[in-house]
Amino acid sequence: MSETVLQAGVDIAGLSFDPVTVSEPLMWLVLAAFLGSVAVAQYDERLARPVGTVGWALFAAYWLVLAPHFILIQKSVVEGLGSVIAVPLSLYTGYLLWNGRESLLVLTRAIGLMGVIYVPFLTIGPLRQTIIEIVTGQVSFLMTVLGYDPVVVDGLSHNGIDIASKQYPYENTFWFGGNERPITYTIILACTGIGSISIFAGGILAVKAPWRRKLRVLVVAVGIIYVLNLIRNLGIALAFGLQKAQFFPGTVMALFGLSDAQLVSYYIVDRMLAQFGSVIVLVGLTWVLMRELPELTVIVEDLLFLVTGTEYDLGTAFEKNQSESGPATPGDD
Repeated sequence: MSETVLQAGVDIAGLSFDPVTVSEPLMWLVLAAFLGSVAVAQYDERLARPVGTVGWALFAAYWLVLAPHFILIQKSVVEGLGSVIAVPLSLYTGYLLWNGRESLLVLTRAIGLMGVIYVPFLTIGPLRQTIIEIVTGQVSFLMTVLGYDPVVVDGLSHNGIDIASKQYPYENTFWFGGNERPITYTIILACTGIGSISIFAGGILAVKAPWRRKLRVLVVAVGIIYVLNLIRNLGIALAFGLQKAQFFPGTVMALFGLSDAQLVSYYIVDRMLAQFGSVIVLVGLTWVLMRELPELTVIVEDLLFLVTGTEYDLGTAFEKNQSESGPATPGDD
């Protein structure tokens, strides 16, 4: 994420509106409701349904508030479209849960656990700084391996889903000279992969399966996501900083409403290639993980039902595949 393309807020209808600041209290309410439903479900799943329903309604409000940030500020097609779609899907999920689709409690539990993993990085400064600077250092090392001599300087990291009203000086900004104007590429929390890691970790930990198998799949998922994220940052930083993707500049500038031609490489590599590619990779990773942990299918089946309105039975297919692949490893159960 380049600091040159990030702003603090957006002016809507003449009013100063900071989506990120407004979303922060909603985030805490969502997490409280989802974790509350998890706690109540230990005693009575019927009572957990209304608590979870409230959580999904708040989740819809959370994405509704953040949508302007992703669309107007970040100018991200994937995140903008995703936040808009998340609003009706969250409301629909709450509706189905309220009306008795108790399998959605697993998805609710997964979102709650995801928040437990992600929110500390979002709200605890030293923790956030640590992961940002670790990723920055590792990307810098990869640049050195490829024969580049990266310059890393202090940057002002203000993640779009971070506390935008505060700024923190981290060693997280790559400085590229030799262009019309110096270009900076700043690693922020969204660039660390912790968001994707928390999503998969929440899903894996939420399902009912032997702990040894869940932990094995979790290690594989975290490792794959982390390595691919380093490669993604490496590609974006070099393509942007060295201006290696200046394709169709007029079209790209018009499409994203850009006034600086130097941003073309960034928008092509990050907003187009990396973000759409990440979606494809994460879908593929989900499929691979379901082969090792078929219990994940209950979450995927519910997600597919929410999107398509059609019931799917992926569990039978994956459980059959697992049984045909041989006996379980001793101690799995």
